[in-house]
Amino acid sequence: MDLPKEYNFKEVEKKWQKRWGKDKLYKFDPKSQKKIFSIDTPPPTVSGNMHIGHAFSYAHEDFIARFKRMNGYNVWYPFGTDDNGLPTERLIEKIKSVKAKDIRRDEFIKLCSKTLKDIRPDFIDDWIKLGMSCDFTEIYSTIDEQSRKISQKSFIDLHKKKLIYQEETPVSWCTTCNTAIAQAEFENRKLNSHFNDVVFLVGTKEILISTTRPELLPACVAVFVNPKDKRYNKLAGEKAKVPLFDYYVPILKDERVDINKGSGAVMCCTFGDMVDVEWWREYKLPLKVTITKDGLMNNEAGNYEGLTIKKARHKIIEDLETNGLLKEKRQITHNVNVHDKCGTELEILKTKQWYIRIMDNKKKLIEQGKKIKWHPEYMLKRYINWVENLQWDWCISRQRFFGVPFPVWYCKKCNEVKIAEEKDLPIDPLYDKPKGRCNCGCSEFVGENDVMDTWATSSVTPQIVLDWDKKGKVPMSLRPQGHDIIRTWAFYTIVKSYYHFNEVPWKDIMISGFVTLQGEKMSKSKGNVINPQDIFEKYGADALRFWSASMEKEVQAGLRTIIKLWNASKFSIMNLQDYKLEKPKKMEVIDKWILGKLNKVINESMEFFNKFDYSKNKMEVERFFWNTFCDNYLEIIKNRLYGGDKIKRLSAQYGLYTTLLNIMKMFAPIMPHITEEIWNLYFKDKEKVESIHTSEWPIYDKKFEDGNIEEIGDKFVEILGKIRQFKTSNKISLKTEVSLTLEKKEYNLLKEALADLKAVANAREIKEGKFNITLC
Repeated sequence: MDLPKEYNFKEVEKKWQKRWGKDKLYKFDPKSQKKIFSIDTPPPTVSGNMHIGHAFSYAHEDFIARFKRMNGYNVWYPFGTDDNGLPTERLIEKIKSVKAKDIRRDEFIKLCSKTLKDIRPDFIDDWIKLGMSCDFTEIYSTIDEQSRKISQKSFIDLHKKKLIYQEETPVSWCTTCNTAIAQAEFENRKLNSHFNDVVFLVGTKEILISTTRPELLPACVAVFVNPKDKRYNKLAGEKAKVPLFDYYVPILKDERVDINKGSGAVMCCTFGDMVDVEWWREYKLPLKVTITKDGLMNNEAGNYEGLTIKKARHKIIEDLETNGLLKEKRQITHNVNVHDKCGTELEILKTKQWYIRIMDNKKKLIEQGKKIKWHPEYMLKRYINWVENLQWDWCISRQRFFGVPFPVWYCKKCNEVKIAEEKDLPIDPLYDKPKGRCNCGCSEFVGENDVMDTWATSSVTPQIVLDWDKKGKVPMSLRPQGHDIIRTWAFYTIVKSYYHFNEVPWKDIMISGFVTLQGEKMSKSKGNVINPQDIFEKYGADALRFWSASMEKEVQAGLRTIIKLWNASKFSIMNLQDYKLEKPKKMEVIDKWILGKLNKVINESMEFFNKFDYSKNKMEVERFFWNTFCDNYLEIIKNRLYGGDKIKRLSAQYGLYTTLLNIMKMFAPIMPHITEEIWNLYFKDKEKVESIHTSEWPIYDKKFEDGNIEEIGDKFVEILGKIRQFKTSNKISLKTEVSLTLEKKEYNLLKEALADLKAVANAREIKEGKFNITLC
């Protein structure tokens, strides 16, 4: 069958996406005896359309899934959506014009679940359009019943092992989202501010305190100086008067004070930063809370009560200046921790939260990370750096509405914690009642209001997709993910797997970087974001996948390769109509040469893919296809394909069929649609396999290694290049007849290939002598 003249990617891609789904081509077979390759697929958040970062990274993992499937693995490649986080909560509130706090939690969860069910198909459609070979027959959500059950089971297991505890302690708090957050949710931003030199009085002596947060003056509980700072030796042990608020705090010594920063004297507030927390604990200082959970000043702030933090800062600076208590105000830029979800500057408030123990096991968790193969390898260092620099245990409770509830009640009489039984999961303690009585005999309980951090659920995605051991055990084969969530998703999943099973969650972890455009990171703020939906429409999914495999600056390169592959296949198939898969008894040198070159690429391709280096694989296959196959081999064999000696034609057909077949297979993981279309139109009947994506990956054959043949072929191509250059320089057609003289060594080397050289160069004669090309 001849291929159509033009390749219509819109029709072809849509056709195969529909067919793959209908035929359930990528469905996992639990009864298969094949070796399993399992992928812990990142569940994207249902909060809009697929963005270019999604397309970029999800294409990468799909390359590996398709490669492993063609290598005979039973690929378990589930798809899920991350639906229990704050972005989803906000999305539902916007879509349905409701506020989560105004309705019952179970009703809000039902509303979210129904809304997500309605919008999820359109959201997932972009992943189908990308050509993802996930098993879309089994889609999970991180808020569905199964995920809630597994997440609550994880909590109960860790609670039994005493790896979870509850404590009222200082914790990072977002005053916009009104919830505690973990260290992994910090984002470091450079913000403009002022360094203010504020006057504290010690008797009649002035002492300057340099601060960027004068609004915390009413929360000041001590002044600290360095014991090595001679300026303040006599003041240690005295009391300082807090300006504007007229109360006294002790002056204490501590080596953590930086002598060279500001005035060298600092105020300790409860709480400005984690050093304040450390001092508060170590020196048993009083607790003065001046900021409410929603970011307003409370009654401890006196005249500033009810003001927002920023307004209070501005007003206190004004009042300090008016009273002569502000010596200097310097403009600075400094790093500030903000909430990664909303950009709000973080506060530290003392609240009651649930924690998973991390700090006691940092070394062990680093060792767990080292047991996993990281791709690229240097990403392991990022993991290690993160764990080494952790300062607190993992706070897993959130003061939100749409999330996985803690399976916990509190006794009304003695406040003892009662944990749900595993067989009853999932439960919501606000509406489900516990069985039995408290140890104190009371039968009345109050359910926990807080829900779990979304990462507390995302960290058990291996257990969710494996149904906590029913489909298979950890470690799974592969975790693909972005570099920016090593500190969250990768780390927390390693923590949970180690604590639950004393095992790593995956054998390999493949990290994607960020998307660049002309060497610059894409971002909304820079206005250089490309929408994948526009690329699907203009260039097609295969072109986008091709770009993501190579980090090309332009996606057009992918479309050019697709068109070239289509046209090369058209030419090849036209000349293979009568080919019966017969291997010639005698092969021409150039056909042996192309098969030798092909086998080198097959070997390299297998090696690169096994290292998850899809970019180098794509580069080598692309180079071989364009340069070796199209520019040279197809041109060299045309004369033999068009007629003449049947044996020589058969040799060309064998080389052509074998090479194109294997090029197609090596391109298939990256460009699945066009390769499937060409396979269906020609190779399917020849190879007796329904889909190229379930065909066998090219096999490296050592017998094609022949240094002599490779030398002949490479010299052939070198001389052909000189002839082409000669004709181009002389501005004559490549079909113009020439006379060619070769050096004796070259002539003898190419003796068996002279007929092909004569034909492709359109040479009237080839003789021995001093190298020369002349017009006839």
